Amino acid sequence: MSFEEFEGIVHIPPKAGPARWVFGDHYTIKADKENTSGSLGLIEAMVPPGGGPPLHIHHDSDEAFYLIDGELEISNEKRKQIVGAGAFVFVPKGKVHAFKNVGDEPCKMLIIFTPAGFERFFTELGVPAEEGVPAPEAAQYAADVAKAQSIVARYRAEYV
Repeated sequence: MSFEEFEGIVHIPPKAGPARWVFGDHYTIKADKENTSGSLGLIEAMVPPGGGPPLHIHHDSDEAFYLIDGELEISNEKRKQIVGAGAFVFVPKGKVHAFKNVGDEPCKMLIIFTPAGFERFFTELGVPAEEGVPAPEAAQYAADVAKAQSIVARYRAEYV
């Protein structure tokens, strides 16, 4: 990861950090376990219309979302709610949840994991995303689903 450290402060420049395609969503790891001493993981996400993960649960980390652009449907096992730009959503560890872009435009958001560690799931699962290169074909997603199922437990999470 490209980052600068000065007097104990970490700075990640724009467009820096490993970028990955996961199920057609674009994730850029801005902060991880290594550069935050385990405190938090931060991902910048671009989620196309219809994109987002299925219901899942994190056993060791809290997850938070800050929506910059677009509309997301946030759900748990019993309820769904649509949130818009400027919304913040906090999901404590142990709570089942999912999100889905229900709008017509891509969603841009920040995803935070505390403590850090789950951001490595995206690095391991995803296909490298290079500037200007489109997302992989949808046929790739079936392989991603199988791989995700095989590695998610290693990151103390599961699909439900």
